[in-house]
Amino acid sequence: MSATFGGRPGRQSRISQWLRGRRPQEAAGAEDREALLLAAAAAGLPLAPAAHPVGYRCSCERVGCPTPARHPLSFAWQTQSTTDPAQVGRWLSADPEANFITATGMLNDVLDVPLDAGRAALERLLAEGIDVGPVAESDDGRMLFFTQTRGTPEDEDEWWPCELDSHPETDEDHPGLRWHCRGSYVLVPPARLPGDDGRAVRWVRGPEHALPEPLLLLEALTDAIEKHAGEEPAGAVWPLQR
Repeated sequence: MSATFGGRPGRQSRISQWLRGRRPQEAAGAEDREALLLAAAAAGLPLAPAAHPVGYRCSCERVGCPTPARHPLSFAWQTQSTTDPAQVGRWLSADPEANFITATGMLNDVLDVPLDAGRAALERLLAEGIDVGPVAESDDGRMLFFTQTRGTPEDEDEWWPCELDSHPETDEDHPGLRWHCRGSYVLVPPARLPGDDGRAVRWVRGPEHALPEPLLLLEALTDAIEKHAGEEPAGAVWPLQR
């Protein structure tokens, strides 16, 4: 289902070689795709159906859709999201082409970083023996680290909800880390992106890996972003304390 790495320092060179030389996975067949999505739900990622690509366009048929094949089908996606395998199966039966999102801030968060920085951070974390958890790559240049959620605290003023990551026109202004928490979502692998070149979102480490505490990953992620950007990560989206 996914590539699994060792986390021992002595295996660092093998990790580096794999990360540099790995080819994209072949597109998942219908049965494999359903199995991957059900595995994500079983791992505790609440899912909801999303739009899918039709060539370079979006299946929602909205003229000028700003996030083609990257947005939920329903405005009620937060309440609709579920880990129920029967419901996920019904959605797939109704629309086999649908992508799926996971609503963050409920049972999981996602740390979203530029791809090159993410690969460097992943290599470092695995070499240090950190239990990284599920990780996905997107062919639009991002790497997604799935983590435990910081949750909904008793004091609602303690956390600031993340803005939806649904504004591709601002990508150049936000090259750094995005913390998808309450009020946000990300595509769940396997998902297809617009285009005729097989672009996709795929697992690097699958959902069978336990979700880690996000703070365990932050230092490596921010260090890698600074190194690759040559400056402090700009436009980071954080669950800010007030």
